[in-house]
Amino acid sequence: MPYLPTYDSRDSRYKTPYGAVASGTQVQFTLRPPRTECFSCASLTARFESWNDQIVVMKMSWLGHEEGQDIFSAELDTTGYVGLVWYSFQLKQFKGLKQDLGPYQLTVYDGEETVPGWFGEGVTYQIFPDRFARSRVPDPEGLVGGRTVHQSWEEFPEYHPDDKGEVRNRDFFGGDFQGVIDKLGYLKSLGVETLYFNPIFEAAENHRYGTADYSRTDPMLGTNEDFSRLCAEAHKHGMRVILDGVFNHTGFVSRYFNGDGFYPEPGASQSEDSPYRSWFHFSHWPNKYDSWWGIYSLPAVNENDPGYQDFIFGGPDSVVRRWLRAGADGWRLDVADELPDSFVAGIHQAAREEKPDAVVIGEVWEDGSTKIAYGVRRKHILGGHCDGLMNYPLRSAILSFFQGGGGESFVKVMETIRENYPAFAFYSAMNSLDTHDTPRLLTLLGAGSEYRDQSKEWRAHFSLSPKQLARGRELLKAAALLLFCFPGSPTVYYGDEVGMEGFEDPFNRQTYPWGYEDQELLDWYRALGRLRKRHQPLRRGSIRYVLGKGPLLAFLRETEEEQLLCAFNAGDASQSFPCDEGIPRLVLGQAELTLEEGAYTITLPPRSGAVFALK
Repeated sequence: MPYLPTYDSRDSRYKTPYGAVASGTQVQFTLRPPRTECFSCASLTARFESWNDQIVVMKMSWLGHEEGQDIFSAELDTTGYVGLVWYSFQLKQFKGLKQDLGPYQLTVYDGEETVPGWFGEGVTYQIFPDRFARSRVPDPEGLVGGRTVHQSWEEFPEYHPDDKGEVRNRDFFGGDFQGVIDKLGYLKSLGVETLYFNPIFEAAENHRYGTADYSRTDPMLGTNEDFSRLCAEAHKHGMRVILDGVFNHTGFVSRYFNGDGFYPEPGASQSEDSPYRSWFHFSHWPNKYDSWWGIYSLPAVNENDPGYQDFIFGGPDSVVRRWLRAGADGWRLDVADELPDSFVAGIHQAAREEKPDAVVIGEVWEDGSTKIAYGVRRKHILGGHCDGLMNYPLRSAILSFFQGGGGESFVKVMETIRENYPAFAFYSAMNSLDTHDTPRLLTLLGAGSEYRDQSKEWRAHFSLSPKQLARGRELLKAAALLLFCFPGSPTVYYGDEVGMEGFEDPFNRQTYPWGYEDQELLDWYRALGRLRKRHQPLRRGSIRYVLGKGPLLAFLRETEEEQLLCAFNAGDASQSFPCDEGIPRLVLGQAELTLEEGAYTITLPPRSGAVFALK
């Protein structure tokens, strides 16, 4: 007889429904202790965190026994509640001995709202606007920030500090909207359905995270009308557009703070009568003020200021609404966990009112269901806030798996996320192997541990050796296949698909190597795009793990009509495992199938992955 635990929150024999539940759901909990333990009674204790830690204790009814186990059960009512419930169990014997289990997490969310499903289904492509493609060499004369422009697209970004010890990020390459429009056919060949742009608004720095003017796109990129034209052309190609909303801070060089006096009207640092003065907190006006992580060039705003709220989302011509009307289809919120929940909710409401199928994606690096920021448990994915989050836990799990962390760990980490997240958030996650804030995965996988404790100068000049590149490419192809097979939107950071390398900023933000692409890798990513577009289980199907052990990982993606087996070998030797789910047919990747006595065995080469259709 197989061993059955006393409680397993992911098994329907112990808890229904699975995972997070909508408010009002009656949640059934069942304990199955061995009869040999002679437990006479059981109780459930539930702590409702959002109700000031109100505690409910319930006696669990004994329902009988089966297969050598007693059965105790209780039903928890979640009506009227939204937030986390921390629950635990206590079993008692006649002799007075006790056994405690827990605590466990139950996520209860507001299920009243319908979340648009389009984002999580298709491929997203992340564009760092200055570095993707340019249609001309721009003239920086008269623009905010005292910029310089690289005349050659192939030059290296500036990374040395200036004479004041600052890396000012004022060197531009001139990527623009027309450059993106010219490459829409290329992006369509990758199967892209969503374009996610890092900030596009006027700003002094090349990353544009210190917004200078929310009302206009950066002149180097083009005009507001050029942006609307880009959106219209993208829509013709079946693509939507998501913008980066940087609302936690502005630029020191901005019309709101106006630290260098570039703009003609007085900013908060120039006059206490400025209409923007209340947006910022000064401990000593005008030179001591709150800023993002203490970076003086990024003054932090007061998101509770009514005028600022009205400007960003409250007014009919607010930033959130205006750019959705201009053609955007959603927002990604920079440092979402540093924005008050009420502020995020206001953005969400404004976006939905302006465009009912607009999405709001939050930047959160951890488990978004349990995130605490500034001492407050955040409401990111409890409904009415973020529709999905950037899935950095998945990136970490993929990187760990392909660096030898083991399939067991991958399953454990990602099943925790699936259990804690409402289904809408799990399936609307922005899944990336890397972003503008992380080293390129090809570099990490190829370099191994060689980069650890090396200087910035060393990292700047590092490139993979032929041997490292070959290994890194194999692992990247397998990792990308896993990304495209996982629930949520597979998001390709520009240039990953052609073998771009680089450690952290700015080495991960070099220009796209037009004319120097790794064609083999590009063909692979195009095949991944076709795979994702053609197979519904990958777009919206359920996930069920069948193997997670050492270098092997395998899971099923299923709909009623189709079943796909996705399998991966992170090791340096071939690995085999039996296929017990059906008759496999190779769809993509490399694998050997053998049939003996009616049973199939799948053998995966080293550092590889494959997808099979099952009959």
